Amino acid sequence: MLTLVLTRHGLTPRSKPEQHLGQKIDIELSDEGRAQAEALARRLTGIELWKIVSSPLVRARQTAEIVAGGRTIDIDARLAEMDYGRWEGMTYEQIEELDAQERSSWEEDPATRACPGGESGNDVSRRVRAFLGELLEDHVARHGSSDATEWPVLAVAHSSTNRILMCVALDLPVREFRQRFSQGQVNLTVLRFEHGDGPADARLVLANDLAHVRPAGATPWE
Repeated sequence: MLTLVLTRHGLTPRSKPEQHLGQKIDIELSDEGRAQAEALARRLTGIELWKIVSSPLVRARQTAEIVAGGRTIDIDARLAEMDYGRWEGMTYEQIEELDAQERSSWEEDPATRACPGGESGNDVSRRVRAFLGELLEDHVARHGSSDATEWPVLAVAHSSTNRILMCVALDLPVREFRQRFSQGQVNLTVLRFEHGDGPADARLVLANDLAHVRPAGATPWE
């Protein structure tokens, strides 16, 4: 049984205020981001991961390396963040000021409408669907389709990519990825593929769990 443990990279020096970091600004983790990744590593202590897979972008790879603690990491370009085109590096306020009409049109249907000069949600969904399909095929080839043993895979990726992957895995409309899901830094989101019926047949077990980076007494869901 394949269990996909999905997380988002830690904070970067350009995370506050939040900016659209896609594929072109390949920035490292901040000190706070490294500390977040270390907290995630502690949370996962004792869990035998079958695989660790990361986006090729530095912020994701560094997060994966901290969690992996020397274990092998597979790099998969299909987990890279959405290409935000000309919105790369811009805050929400900057986009609203300079590109309000284009942004409004995109927000109406981010599945079929591409970021200007970048990707659409459907573009991202095609690559994450292919990633999930190949992962499931590899799992069946190695462990068989009827194996009830849990085989956890950790995937370290990005906010939009993860939310679109969740839509694909749960057979939800990609256009709703921004409305349906949140992905905080170094969260734990768990998707379990119990039946082997393909990339859109997951069960959501855990979503955006941030207990390992929340201060004591904090509201669990904020």
